[in-house]
Amino acid sequence: MTTARHERRHGAAPGGAPDGAGPGDAGAALRLDRWLWCVRLYKSRSLASAAVAGGHVRCNGARAKPARAVKVGDRLTVALGGRELELAVRAIPVRRGPAPEARACYEESAESIARGERLGAAQRLAALVSPHPEGRPDKKERRDLLAFARRQGRR
Repeated sequence: MTTARHERRHGAAPGGAPDGAGPGDAGAALRLDRWLWCVRLYKSRSLASAAVAGGHVRCNGARAKPARAVKVGDRLTVALGGRELELAVRAIPVRRGPAPEARACYEESAESIARGERLGAAQRLAALVSPHPEGRPDKKERRDLLAFARRQGRR
C-alpha cells in the first residue's frame, strides 16, 4: 500500500523510480553529493557533500555545490585519494546498489586511468624503499621512522 506521504518522502512507489525516471533516463537528474554516494565514490553522503563543498569536485569544468543537479552527459573531475578522476556521467542511479551497478553509471577517461596506473606504480616503488621494521618499533625506532617520513615530506 503506497500513500501520498510515502511518495513525497521517498520519491516514488516501492519498486518505481522517482518521477517516472528510470536509470539512465536522459531527463533524469540527481543531486551531485547523492550521485557521488550512489556510485560509491564516497562512503557516506556527508563525506561526498563535504568534498563538493571543499572544491574537490568540479562539474563541466566549474566548481559546483552539493545540490547541483547531475545529468547524463555531464563531465566530473573528482580529487579522491591523492589522484584526480575524470568521469563522464552515463546513468542516474535509482539507489545505492552493488559496485557493478554503480560502475555502470560512469565512465572514467583513458587519461585518468593511465594517471592512476602511473600513480599506483610510483606508490609501489616508494613502498619498496621505505623501511619496514621486523616487529613493533620501540620508542627510538618510532622516532627514527617519523624523522624519515618528515624528510621524505610525508608528515
